[in-house]
Amino acid sequence: MSSSAILPYPIDPIAQLPIDSQLAQALLSSLADYGEQLHGRRIWLACSGGRDSLALAALCVQLYQQSRLPFLPQLLHVNHGLQADSDIWAQHVAEWAKRQKIPCTILQAQVNGHDEQAARQARYDVMRTQLNQDDVLLLAHHADDQAETVLMRLVQGAGLNGLTGMQPWRVQTQGVHRIVLWRPWLTIQRASISTYAQRLKLSYIDDPTNDGGDNVRSGLRRDIMPVLAKYNPNVIDNIARSAQLLSDAQLIVSAQASQDMQQTAIASLQLSSAQRVLDINEVKQLPLYRQRQLLHYWLAQDEPLPPAKQLVDDVWRLSQRHDHDHQTALFWQGRKQSYTIRRYREQLYRLSNDWLAWLKLPLSEQTLSLSEPLLLANNLPEHQPIPIILRSDQNVTWQVQTIPSELLPLLDDIALEATLKPMLKTTLKTTPLHRSTRIQTALATRPQSGKKLYQTLGIPSWLRESLVMVSIVNSNLDNASSIELPLLLLSPFETWVLGSETLSTDSSIENKPSIASQLIPNKAV
Repeated sequence: MSSSAILPYPIDPIAQLPIDSQLAQALLSSLADYGEQLHGRRIWLACSGGRDSLALAALCVQLYQQSRLPFLPQLLHVNHGLQADSDIWAQHVAEWAKRQKIPCTILQAQVNGHDEQAARQARYDVMRTQLNQDDVLLLAHHADDQAETVLMRLVQGAGLNGLTGMQPWRVQTQGVHRIVLWRPWLTIQRASISTYAQRLKLSYIDDPTNDGGDNVRSGLRRDIMPVLAKYNPNVIDNIARSAQLLSDAQLIVSAQASQDMQQTAIASLQLSSAQRVLDINEVKQLPLYRQRQLLHYWLAQDEPLPPAKQLVDDVWRLSQRHDHDHQTALFWQGRKQSYTIRRYREQLYRLSNDWLAWLKLPLSEQTLSLSEPLLLANNLPEHQPIPIILRSDQNVTWQVQTIPSELLPLLDDIALEATLKPMLKTTLKTTPLHRSTRIQTALATRPQSGKKLYQTLGIPSWLRESLVMVSIVNSNLDNASSIELPLLLLSPFETWVLGSETLSTDSSIENKPSIASQLIPNKAV
């Protein structure tokens, strides 16, 4: 089997052939820069079999054989079946790797789409599944790729972050899985790699679709870059240098935005990537340009790609409104999740739609016996918290934790006749709060229900079905009658103390650690 796209050179050992000093210096200099981070990690090399990746693999073999490189990466080739000769190309890469005595793994990928972006995403997805936590993926991107990337993003209207181009060392996370993308050749031009490949007579795959001009990148490569080179022969190096300068500027801007976010974020209302909240009054204290940069940074956290400028502008306008309409919702489809951006009073929310779906899961009444004989019979440690699950799915669990040994003394303060207490059984009960239920909190002078209660407590509409009342119930042993003592009102983020005439005046649960509401992410949300 053969393919016309494979250069017709024999696959000979290349370990002893001459090394290109410029390419070697770039790789070894990058190794020196990131050597501490590389220590102890497994290193893979993404190898399509094309000129660039095969040349990088060849250089690694040569430097390793000369003991100038402390590792030999494992090759990863992805066969996504988009070309008629894809299987032949995969076999060719495997044979080349075997001849050079470098480990190689062939992966199969399913592409959802027919464009280059879909193929690229499929390659990265399947390689990511092969890599373990903190593994390093070595990539052969070079200065020409960097120049094309910057120009492509400029044409697409990218901001400062996009115009920084590709980074030589980038930590990439997806959920809890973390890998590193390492690009040591971003200062090397394509022409230098071509010269090296020709000198070694590398039988690389010359994919005809690379220069087909059927997408923005290949069009820039074929039509625009040669024209720019006529105006300035150093255009590739100059664009790469500009990308580095912009990268330095982006670090400064990001540091400022991060500091602004720390000052404006409402820490008590944060839940990983599920819910991010800003204090609008604090945001308005910043100069306008920092407000916009803060909102861009705030929206983009947890996502690999930044939001469009139009969305940032819309969110800024939402933050500037002075009316009492809290129904406006903005939507953003990110790469990892989809989001809804809402404003309630002087708070700005970025809510993942998975989180909003979680908030609609039903709540049911839960009970926990506080009978001392029962607790003793179960041999519970004195300060062992007991959880009551209020709502749970694969993303988040909401639970109430109570410590009976600390809660039971509160029962002694209940204003009941002493002769009745031994005849009662005691239960801690959690009940979804219905709109018609009237309760009184420390924020109100009398019991409230419905809309008035939500306004008093400042509860956004999407959280109003997630209110739970915690009570102690004293009932006769035969359940003939009972007395319910409301203690707390809970939302996923806040707790309010409830009043009860049945509690003695010197009794308070407000500062007692005996009952605590807790949100537990079951995975990155």
